[in-house]
Amino acid sequence: MKCPFCGHTEDRVVDSRVGREGEFIRRRRECLKCHRRYTTYEYIEDVLPHVVKRDGRREPFDRQKLRGSILKSCEKRSIAIQAVDNVVADIEAKLHERAEKEISSHELGDMVMENLQRLDQVAYVRFASVYRQFKDIAQFMDEVKGLLKDDKPKPAPAPKPRAPAGRLAR
Repeated sequence: MKCPFCGHTEDRVVDSRVGREGEFIRRRRECLKCHRRYTTYEYIEDVLPHVVKRDGRREPFDRQKLRGSILKSCEKRSIAIQAVDNVVADIEAKLHERAEKEISSHELGDMVMENLQRLDQVAYVRFASVYRQFKDIAQFMDEVKGLLKDDKPKPAPAPKPRAPAGRLAR
């Protein structure tokens, strides 16, 4: 491992610990030249699909790109970073379950929208405006109306008949 301080390539492992349910190994290392310590993490290499773009190009799935686009749609909203990371983790888990070599950008966008709709409606509409490439305000309004229609409260059940005052119902 190359020392981040002096660039020397020889080190020794001082401590190793398994992290978060065995998902990674955290190692403390000490450079044999400058004797400074640093931390490295070992992860199992993810076998995630390539994303097929609208124009047919294929590019590797990029977790940071996905996270960045979700963060952008959540800007200036009171949404915890952990909630965004949970959305990204949920999407990655679904991609692992599918175990496919490719996913269309359309399907990936739908996964994001499904998660954002549950997380925050404003973030959902922001993401939708870019993802669906609204041409005008009418398309934007249609999306908002659909969101409002899906979010309408269910009507309260009709009240049960009550006995007139002063009399007991039998």
